[in-house]
Amino acid sequence: MTPLDLVRQRSIKPWLVGVDRTQLLEFAQERVDQLQDYDRSPSNSTDRPVIFLAERDPLRFLASFIAASSQPSALFLCNPDWRTQEWQQLYRLVTPTHVWSQGLPEIPLLAIQPGAIAPSDPLIAGQPRVSLPNSDRACSILIPTGGTSGQLRFAVHTWETLRASVLGMQAHFGVDRIHSLCVLPLYHVSGLMQFLRSLLTGGQLCIHDWKRLESGQLPPISPEDFFLSLVPTQLQRLMQAEIDPVFLRSLRAILLGGAPAWEGLLQEARSRQWPIAPTYGMTETASQVATLKPAEFLAGKTGAGRPLPHAQITIHTPTGEPVPAGTVGTIAIHTRSRMVSYFPDRAIERDSDVSHLEPFIPDDVGYLDNEGYLHLLGRASDKIITGGENVFPAEVEAVIRSTPWVQDVCVLGIDDPTWGQSVVAVYVPSQPEATTEAIQGAITHQLSRYKQPKKWIALDQLPRNPQGKINRSVLHSLIAARLGNPVNPATISSEYIPPDR
Repeated sequence: MTPLDLVRQRSIKPWLVGVDRTQLLEFAQERVDQLQDYDRSPSNSTDRPVIFLAERDPLRFLASFIAASSQPSALFLCNPDWRTQEWQQLYRLVTPTHVWSQGLPEIPLLAIQPGAIAPSDPLIAGQPRVSLPNSDRACSILIPTGGTSGQLRFAVHTWETLRASVLGMQAHFGVDRIHSLCVLPLYHVSGLMQFLRSLLTGGQLCIHDWKRLESGQLPPISPEDFFLSLVPTQLQRLMQAEIDPVFLRSLRAILLGGAPAWEGLLQEARSRQWPIAPTYGMTETASQVATLKPAEFLAGKTGAGRPLPHAQITIHTPTGEPVPAGTVGTIAIHTRSRMVSYFPDRAIERDSDVSHLEPFIPDDVGYLDNEGYLHLLGRASDKIITGGENVFPAEVEAVIRSTPWVQDVCVLGIDDPTWGQSVVAVYVPSQPEATTEAIQGAITHQLSRYKQPKKWIALDQLPRNPQGKINRSVLHSLIAARLGNPVNPATISSEYIPPDR
């Protein structure tokens, strides 16, 4: 049964809120017809369609996704907010046969003229082309994933890897149907998986605008059986919003992921009896592979919970030896929801039937306690060693973010002739009254002295890539420029540098 067949079967009864199921099915069929016409054309230049999907409207996005995943194709999920730079990067890698979007002026003109791209076009002339994932799969689903270099990268999934994630969550929570309240972007794995969970388990899907929810406008659903997925900053904003507290307390679970949540935020949610379920997962594993259940969270349990049934998490030394419970090490994940490869870097490509046998090493550091619960410390490559002590930026950032003075923050290390590295906090003030002294006073009793930043730099905004991840290479350059010494910025003694205005 294809995804289109499944949607056709589901359309007999109401299951969508915020999207018309009849229109969804009709538009999906139109997209399928387009792909079949392309396949029948003797002039097509590829063995299967290559699709850039950049629809902002939920109905058009879901219909297009259903159509493409029902046919042999290479489907690129694209951020509608990408600018010319990102589109040029993608066009230099691969030429699409179809660009599905509506009213996106940032896409180059040639992008909305399928078939009009020639090797002589300035955009792609002289650029090496990257081969697509193996074409023996019905559909390769390429989902944008974060990085720190500013370059586009996609995790290549199949219908089977995404389905494995759905079944794992279904078993972990012990539910027959997964009802999803989605306020996250559908092109992102966190939004896409909510649609798939509801589709594959016979659940309901409610598409609701985040701004409406934040303003207190609730969707027309009974929340008791629904899962809501949020990132920590969204959870914080809901705490400050005028929203019916009974609605949030009544949800089946509030899945919390995407970034480290600070302890003050979790304590406040616990005091409000909100059913938080901290999760650990990533685009490469089709979302969560470990989740703390709401009952455990409300009982005071910490961490990211136990691994889901479709995943196994182990902790190792940097050289690969397993470590005992309670010992910090490198996280390794075995899961059937593991991606097949990256694109354009396909060095790790595996057959989807055996890809789960190879561990995925996500550069994360943590430990498993005696009960098998996962606890995260941060990313190994971000670790700062100052005076012989290890500092993980995620912990420091979470504490700083919990203060009322900071809107955004990134902690990193710079060279220091005395300490090896110095801890630096680059932040966006939340109000004009925010001062270094105020922030330091708020964190002084929450962090050991060696973890507290020695230098503070305020900026109007932090450099992020299209997936919202900090572009650390750009940030290092900004720090060097602001401190006035690009070679060794730590030699400049500067406690606070005000933002450009």
